[in-house]
Amino acid sequence: MSITTRNWTAGLLAAVVAIPAANAAFVSSADAEEVVLRAVKHSALRVLDPIMTTAYMSRNHGYMIFDTLFALDENFEPQPQMVDTWEVSDDQLTWTFTLRDGLLFHDGELVTSDDVIASLRRWGERDAMGQELMRYTEEMNAVDDNTFEIVVSEPYGLMLESLGKPSSNVPFIMPQRLAETDSTEPIPEQIGSGPFVFVDEEFEPGAVAVYRKFEDYVPRDEEPSWMSGGKNVHVDRVEWVNIPDHGTALNSVISGEIDWMENPPWDLIAVAENAPNVVGRQLQPLGSQGMMRMNFLHPPLDDPKVRQAIMYAVEQESYMQALVGPPEYYEVCGAMFMCGTPLETDIGSAPLLEQDLDRARELLEESSYDGEPIVIMYPTDVITLSGYPPVTAQALEEAGFNVDLQATDWQTVVSRRASMDPPEEGGWHLFHTNWVGFDVANPIVSQGLVAGGREAAWFGWPDFPEFEELRRSFAAADGAEEQFAVAEQIQEQAYENVMYLPLGQYIEIAIFGDHLEGVLEGPAPIFWNIRKND
Repeated sequence: MSITTRNWTAGLLAAVVAIPAANAAFVSSADAEEVVLRAVKHSALRVLDPIMTTAYMSRNHGYMIFDTLFALDENFEPQPQMVDTWEVSDDQLTWTFTLRDGLLFHDGELVTSDDVIASLRRWGERDAMGQELMRYTEEMNAVDDNTFEIVVSEPYGLMLESLGKPSSNVPFIMPQRLAETDSTEPIPEQIGSGPFVFVDEEFEPGAVAVYRKFEDYVPRDEEPSWMSGGKNVHVDRVEWVNIPDHGTALNSVISGEIDWMENPPWDLIAVAENAPNVVGRQLQPLGSQGMMRMNFLHPPLDDPKVRQAIMYAVEQESYMQALVGPPEYYEVCGAMFMCGTPLETDIGSAPLLEQDLDRARELLEESSYDGEPIVIMYPTDVITLSGYPPVTAQALEEAGFNVDLQATDWQTVVSRRASMDPPEEGGWHLFHTNWVGFDVANPIVSQGLVAGGREAAWFGWPDFPEFEELRRSFAAADGAEEQFAVAEQIQEQAYENVMYLPLGQYIEIAIFGDHLEGVLEGPAPIFWNIRKND
């Protein structure tokens, strides 16, 4: 997608260009002859384990150093990645997979079936789609070093889609010794078999992350498509540099000191499109969905009437105007499974699309709320998140809530949201996040719709056994028509229980120098296939 041409002011351009260059604060240790690709991501990287968290920076890191058994192509079809061949028994209960030859971890060890099985088990404890696969799985067996079996209790039509799930959490394959780490604890080493090696000695949490080409990686022969196909690396190093000031980062792309900016603020896109030697593209075709998540464990949000009062107090348009601004980049959408998908429906979404403060106050009066502060975590350093919390805070105050808006950075939110402690003891009541479209496109992949309580649900930990049964009926549905009917029931009940609130749908534009060739689209930023022609 080309950048939509809009008007811009000379004053804004001058202000951006006047900002000092980014590399005054960052000096790379790369050799002069190395080909280095430098990128500014949407956030700093601190949490490295892509299984214990759904944070996209951790997922992005995972795609650099780990590989997957299958991967989705641009047609949403799962294609083999680490797998060479596979077959399923006539009764559809035994799936047999053979790994392709030459798969090596970064420490030189061969990838084996034991590594795969341990990795899938750990992933299956954390991910919504993985949990569903594990519910069907009776056993996983290593036939030999290169071949493994997954035996299911009944036919499961989402097997390959599960193993090739492209976004958080991703079933990355890691060494058995790492995969046996408790899924609530970080793995102690960053060793994968993917196309890049993590340079641990150069990692500065929150500032710089460095990756070098894995020379022993053997790409597939196919052309790349989304996360599938040949992962051919044409640079020596990739450096993720954190530049908190967006104007500085954009100026660094314009000057050529930074090659790629993942998502500049929408009001700066006009500056970029008028700059020489800069390209802007929508690399994530499905767009993204904003989300408000509440904590079901502690008062007062354990009361459904309090959650419903919040739903009536807010509206999507306010969020999208605050976060995005230009209307060409967003749309109001009450569909939990995204507008423009086969499961799009607006059932149950009316309260979210038009603010009703009177109804919010009525519900609050009927509820158990006694005026305690509502702790809202407020990440100020990520442009795609910082617009949400002030909008929520203002709406809740207008509805009669006492609000405690706590400013921090996003990586602190990523760590803190895993706390089940009461809000007054370091926990929280409410936070906001975003999901790429694929991560919310159906009831099985959507983490926000898992209702398995403390043991299985995503942060917020709703516990509704009947809702879980309804989700499982989607996996067993026969055909698109039946799936849609079940999805409608799920969305209706999700709004009734206020499982989460979708805050609107938007697209992002990545900005990069025109000297980069081979930049791929996909549900996550892709750094293989890129050639840097300086």
